[in-house]
Amino acid sequence: MKMEKYNGVQSILGKVSYQDFTMSVYQYLVDGMLIDTSAYRLLDELIPFYEESDIDFVSLTHNHEDHTGTAAWLQQEKQLPIYIHPQSIEACAQKATYPEYRQTLWGVRPPFQARPYGDSIESRQYTWDIIHTPGHQENHVCLLNKQTGALFSGDLFITPKTKIIMKDESIPTIIASIRKVLSYDFQEMYCSHSGYHLDGRSMFTKKLHYLEELSGNVHERYAKGMTMEEINQELFPKVPSLTHYSNHEWDSIHIIRSIIEDSGKT
Repeated sequence: MKMEKYNGVQSILGKVSYQDFTMSVYQYLVDGMLIDTSAYRLLDELIPFYEESDIDFVSLTHNHEDHTGTAAWLQQEKQLPIYIHPQSIEACAQKATYPEYRQTLWGVRPPFQARPYGDSIESRQYTWDIIHTPGHQENHVCLLNKQTGALFSGDLFITPKTKIIMKDESIPTIIASIRKVLSYDFQEMYCSHSGYHLDGRSMFTKKLHYLEELSGNVHERYAKGMTMEEINQELFPKVPSLTHYSNHEWDSIHIIRSIIEDSGKT
């Protein structure tokens, strides 16, 4: 684990490895609120931090296993209330079901009982806006502190140049969510996989421009009669190892398909 602090925000970085690649996942502790709970595979490393930290409650950006993995332990051992988007509560209460490679990478997330967010949530000193930002996951939220201008973006950002997504993600919906976030006044951004960004607004603007240009390129080629597979091969010729390991749950073809099929739906 690696700990860092930015403007009163404690950053906790964990890393997991699968075959020949490593993935990073961040959690944040600010004003008594823990944002996300990392992966179950990292529980033993996190317990000392949890035991010595003064945590009032947990806020989850969404219910993927790398964000909810240790929530059950925090609930059982520290009796902490845990908040999530209302439509994710049922999934959290059930035994997690996801592909074997994700179980190997992140561990198997135990069930837990979550509470629903309202439009905002109160920590010791601050009020946090809960911003519904679907696209990566339908019930994904970001948390914004309007007083400090700090945005906790979950998995909405990750990288300015997206080259691979999960099969359930939607690029047009992600674009709409980024535009929504950019309508708020914020600067600092805390991402769940790329960490702290001093100029988060600039990073989100770069991502928006990239995705808008990419969408235009996809539509232009599709209108000329190219198939989705041909467009994918032209725009994303390199196939990441994760595509093979995940049996194509992660694949650039999902970028192409969602741009073509989901445009106009948001």
